Amino acid sequence: MKNIKYIVLAIAMVFVSCDDEFLNPLPDTVVALDAYFNSDDDVLSGIYGIYDALQGTNENTETNIGRANRGVQFEHLLTEHRTDNTRNATLEGSKSDFHRYIVEAVNVESEDYYQSMYEVIFRANNILNYIDVADESNRASYAAEAKFLRAYAYFKLVRLYGDVPLVTAPVNPGDVETLFTRVAEAQVYEQIIEDLQEAVDVLDNSHKARASRAAAQGILAKVYLSLATPNYAQAEALCEAIIGSGFGLMPDYNDVFYSELNNEIIFAIQYQAGNSEESQSFSSEFTSSTRAGREDGQNIVNANLKADFDAFGGNRTAVSITDLNGTLEDDENEVAKFLPEGSDLSTTPPSYGPFARDAGNDYIALRYADVLLLHVEATMAGTAATVDADAIESFRQVRNRAGITDPIVSVTKEELMTERRVELAFENQRYFDLIRFGELDNVLSAHSDDMGYVYDSRKARYLPIPQREINLSGGLLKQNQGY
Repeated sequence: MKNIKYIVLAIAMVFVSCDDEFLNPLPDTVVALDAYFNSDDDVLSGIYGIYDALQGTNENTETNIGRANRGVQFEHLLTEHRTDNTRNATLEGSKSDFHRYIVEAVNVESEDYYQSMYEVIFRANNILNYIDVADESNRASYAAEAKFLRAYAYFKLVRLYGDVPLVTAPVNPGDVETLFTRVAEAQVYEQIIEDLQEAVDVLDNSHKARASRAAAQGILAKVYLSLATPNYAQAEALCEAIIGSGFGLMPDYNDVFYSELNNEIIFAIQYQAGNSEESQSFSSEFTSSTRAGREDGQNIVNANLKADFDAFGGNRTAVSITDLNGTLEDDENEVAKFLPEGSDLSTTPPSYGPFARDAGNDYIALRYADVLLLHVEATMAGTAATVDADAIESFRQVRNRAGITDPIVSVTKEELMTERRVELAFENQRYFDLIRFGELDNVLSAHSDDMGYVYDSRKARYLPIPQREINLSGGLLKQNQGY
């Protein structure tokens, strides 16, 4: 961490099994820890512990996936790989199943992500249970921060898995009914909205690596756009509130990713290069031809995304993808957006710095360009195009920063989707965009035909509930259709 440290040991360990194996979805924070929370500092340390669950454990530090959750470090597999954007470099192993839409209930990366998000939720619930221990002046902000993080995790889960268990307080590990009963998406969204609205009302914009009002506004705008019946007016108002709150586009697109916590960043999960406890490994795994990571390469750029970059990327292309000085084919380009600190692609072979597997690149959860394009989407309100002057101005700002200055008199749905694709590539947005725009089946079935995959719309829409969770529930937790 650069500004705050996510303290792994901030929360005392209470194991609910007979040994010290990592146990999910009943981690140490399912049960409230009476002996730990005694002061305001204890509660604040516990809040840092929630961020630590999002940050996750570097796969290079702890290779046993059964002992340490990865937080958001596997998210590209569950999102980018399940679109037309990227794929795994090989067909071997469970990580290659995502890009071919053949993920099954025993997939360990999906299981890890599911458990990681519930670890966030359980830790947040624990903080909320002991909020009265904090100084009175801090209780409202601490509670709002914990609820923001709980909502953030549930928003990930409900879009990836559909109906999920809704747990909003510490529970006894024996309370199988609460832990494993799936709740309708609409009810989960109600809780998400309630939590985020409290964060909007209470928090300010003093943080970028912690929850803030703008972060809550931006995520809530996405929530409103993701509902079965979208609330476009509320989403538009939230985006406009952020637009007027002091954030802005970085003049140089490269600086968005390599000048961290800059003016464009609204919410980021931070990592620290060279620190095994605070680093991430996904940056190294995005390399393939010269392998800096442990595996053969992930997030390999599909040729159709390369074509969109060539046509619409502008100056974003060289920052986002690389052909390593012309040595890679159009369907072999690698991600350049999150190169590990000290990388030099001008050498042969390229160098990925001294800490490739202990990288410090932040995970960008929300940034201003995303909000500007969400503003266009909200203003468009499900129609085919918009001529609204404010929406066009939001779109124009993003395009102009990319060096594309063609006059704009209207924005179509197709143009907006393409703009979001090249602006936010590899930031794990494409899958959710395709769902919101109602284009998931159209785009992915065509992509599957091109790539020779067997497309199943049910498996593309929702991931399977992890089999391990179903087993732990004694069959109470039911599987998604098609698995």
